[in-house]
Amino acid sequence: MKNLSVVGAGIMGHGIASVFALGGYKVTLHDVSEEALTRAQRLISEVFHTLAEAGVIDLQRSNPSPQDRIICTTNLASAAQADLIVEAVTEDAGIKRSLFSELDTCAPLTTLWASNTSSLNIFDLLPARRQAKSLIAHWYTPPYIVDLVDVVPGPRTEPEAVAAVKDLLESLGKKPIVLSKFISGFIANRLQAALNIEVFFLLDQGYATPEQIDQAVKSGLGLRMPLLGLLRKADYSGLELVQQLLANKTYEPPQGLERSRTLDELIEIGRTGVMAGKGFFDYRGRPPEALFRERDLKLLALQKFLVQLGDIE
Repeated sequence: MKNLSVVGAGIMGHGIASVFALGGYKVTLHDVSEEALTRAQRLISEVFHTLAEAGVIDLQRSNPSPQDRIICTTNLASAAQADLIVEAVTEDAGIKRSLFSELDTCAPLTTLWASNTSSLNIFDLLPARRQAKSLIAHWYTPPYIVDLVDVVPGPRTEPEAVAAVKDLLESLGKKPIVLSKFISGFIANRLQAALNIEVFFLLDQGYATPEQIDQAVKSGLGLRMPLLGLLRKADYSGLELVQQLLANKTYEPPQGLERSRTLDELIEIGRTGVMAGKGFFDYRGRPPEALFRERDLKLLALQKFLVQLGDIE
């Protein structure tokens, strides 16, 4: 593969394009919005400068620079002329189906398609003649730091397509996990979805504040998980204890939620997260670029430390 395209220049799209550019690939980044592309270029520049500040890359020795390898366009037909197209648009089945239909009219039949969906069964949305060369390649944010990528073939995906995408990801330093078949949410997102049900139950019922929940995660769960994971942690606790806790039935999971009152109220008043300057927390006017930079430098330092400990490669 020589030329790659990313369709959708949002939080995930600009980060995936950055990874490809860092790997030496020519990348076309597409979005229907010029504003989104302008913002993406600004965020991509910040990504490269943050990685340089952390010592991960040397921009002075990069010729051409990674950013010069990324071409931004609103022309979908231009973006479709690639060896691999990564779909990274909003998580809406109707929008994805429409995009796939449009791509089908202009992309070569040899092109590989990889959807970044975090939960949708895109194999129900794809044109029949594209199924053999289509799969899911789901990245995690920020993709230029988090190495996990879920790779999920559909029922008619060719093994060669899976192998090609897996090889590409590994060449970029990523850690793809290839699932045997589709399940919504894959592994990490299913675990996160279960946590979210608990989080919104605790918030909506007034048991805990956002500050308390995050403190419990960072001081308890989060401290151990990078080193032990979940099942090795069970080994350290003792499997007899785990067995007994299950038998006691003291944990009653909340019913699956369709809505959260706390979440709805925040969104209604415009507190939609970092990009808006406020979400569960108030970021006091700090621009998203500065917040992402601070997060990324801390993640890179933690990642470096975990590599030194031998807990990740």
